[in-house]
Amino acid sequence: MKLAAIDIGTNSIHMIIAEAISKSNFEIIEREKEMAKLGAGVFASNYISDSAFQVGLETIDRYVQLADRLGVDEIITAATSAIREAHNGENFLNEVAAQTGLCPRIISGQEEARLILLAVRNSIALEEDKALVLDIGGGSTEAVIGDRSQIFFRDSMPLGVLRLLDMFEDKGAVGIEGRGVLEAHIRFIAQQIFEQIHPIGFDRLIGTSGTIRTMGEAAHIAAGGESWQSVNAEVVQLKDISTLTQKLLEMKLEERANVDEVSDKRADAIHLGGVLLVQLMEMAGVPEITLCDASLREGMILDYLKRHSPELADFPEPKNLRYRKAAYLAYKYESDWKENCHVANLAIQIFDQTQKLHEYGDFEREILEFAALLHDIGQFISFRKHHKNSRHIIKRTDPRGFTDEEILLIRQLVRYHCKAKPTKKHKKFKKLSKQDRRLIKMLSGILRIAVALNKTKNRRVKSIACQISEEKLEISVSGADNLEVEIWAARRSRQVFAEVLKRQVKIHKMLASELKTELELEQFSI
Repeated sequence: MKLAAIDIGTNSIHMIIAEAISKSNFEIIEREKEMAKLGAGVFASNYISDSAFQVGLETIDRYVQLADRLGVDEIITAATSAIREAHNGENFLNEVAAQTGLCPRIISGQEEARLILLAVRNSIALEEDKALVLDIGGGSTEAVIGDRSQIFFRDSMPLGVLRLLDMFEDKGAVGIEGRGVLEAHIRFIAQQIFEQIHPIGFDRLIGTSGTIRTMGEAAHIAAGGESWQSVNAEVVQLKDISTLTQKLLEMKLEERANVDEVSDKRADAIHLGGVLLVQLMEMAGVPEITLCDASLREGMILDYLKRHSPELADFPEPKNLRYRKAAYLAYKYESDWKENCHVANLAIQIFDQTQKLHEYGDFEREILEFAALLHDIGQFISFRKHHKNSRHIIKRTDPRGFTDEEILLIRQLVRYHCKAKPTKKHKKFKKLSKQDRRLIKMLSGILRIAVALNKTKNRRVKSIACQISEEKLEISVSGADNLEVEIWAARRSRQVFAEVLKRQVKIHKMLASELKTELELEQFSI
């Protein structure tokens, strides 16, 4: 099933086209954005201007034609703040319906907040966290508190970049007095919301929408950071956003348009968006914000799938977002999820039992686990270079819930799960830091052995016991009666691990005495 979601926003009109995989998984195959600025002047005049009215109609008509050409089964539409408040907002939607056949619905700020949280849950690994999510739009800012399963609070504030822009006569620099007025206004409007938020509490702040993502990227670059491949799940410090905001306030319109990551069409109001974001973060009492690249339109897709698609088969639901995204990639590229879970389990057993040698923690453990879960998806393209194909697929798909750093390390690890060992002769490996090169060598050494121990794809090896001495590491394996093939394959794959550990690595079947001890320990723990 192909779905399109058109978000008729105050600042921009967005469309995504997605291929539905299950009730909680979809793949975006097309994105479109037009900064039609339907809300320009609306909050001063209460009318959508004639020019914005026309641009909006033409944009939506073009989107519908594209959706039809791509074979979309259903188009979902939602209109937000500017349409809610403009006196001619309904006239605009009537014209949309007459020209395109769509029936857009005007959604409330609270409904917008709910859909935004759906999108965030599907893009950021919340784990056990309760998150406060802020979405700064052109006319309103949505605030919602939720975790993986519940919503604790949702509301909308009449604070948006175009609404704030209407407070100023021009789009030039804002002086100290103007900033003071602006900040006082924001705090007055937002105070009631935060009086409700703080008693509920939250563990982290997440920001969506173009304004927050633009400010986040621009502040990161201005502070000396490198450009991200994806902003999703990246963290930006309040101090960096505040520093950039002050600089933007001192600039003229044309100067703001030349700031890295700020587009010409955002330059008119981005400085005001910066002030708004800084004030909201200070009121929230947080030093940083996590960026999310999904928002209302993704939430619209997820909501539709949940309510209208009982015929879509869900594969077994993994325990959280990151596992769900990994499972989706395995499903899409026809990899055996259960076999890969088994390989991951073997790899983690080795990792945990050799931790006093490598001294890595939870972060590195998860990198190893997800690389194991995805190591062979490249076989969908070809077996001969499947290790490189797996790296390519992960880079191209950029699964949600992971940071750029995590994706980079997972890509490198799947590339080195077999065949050539990591070496600085390889350009991509050479570009890694010294610490990351050591990490990839260590984890690829573990992963190679784990993959080899499932050589027959029958999950015959059930458990592993590692014994460490000054000169060697002994890996004893137990499971089926005959493990000759698995042990043979693992011995052929142990070189990288032995080199990085600077020890001999011995691999053999668990002796009867060892197996007896292991069973006794299991019974004792039970």
